[in-house]
Amino acid sequence: QVQLQESGPGLVKPSQTLSLTCTVSGGSITTNYYYWSWIRRPPGKGLEWMGAIAYSGSTYYSPSLKSRTSISRDTSKNQFTLQLRSVTPEGRAVYYCAKCLVLNGNGCGSWGQGTQVPVSS
Repeated sequence: QVQLQESGPGLVKPSQTLSLTCTVSGGSITTNYYYWSWIRRPPGKGLEWMGAIAYSGSTYYSPSLKSRTSISRDTSKNQFTLQLRSVTPEGRAVYYCAKCLVLNGNGCGSWGQGTQVPVSS
């Protein structure tokens, strides 16, 4: 059973870069044919798919966030990382990492517990 765990800062200030890491256990992030995704839920809103890194290392991003988002991985640690630049107050959300069969946040069978990220000066 794959398990995912998000880790990152407790607070981000506007205009700063948010960095979150997802540590995966019970399975390799290079296993065919999964997409390792970042998804967030702002307060009172639905889930928003942010982007993903595929088993191959290819990256995919939501068009609305593409200019400010980077996803990378460290296969030696079985981790993948989200960087969201120039964070605004609208970036306040619970951030999840997930193992998905397809892009756009669908077909995600395994999720981390989520990490709350406040954005405040």
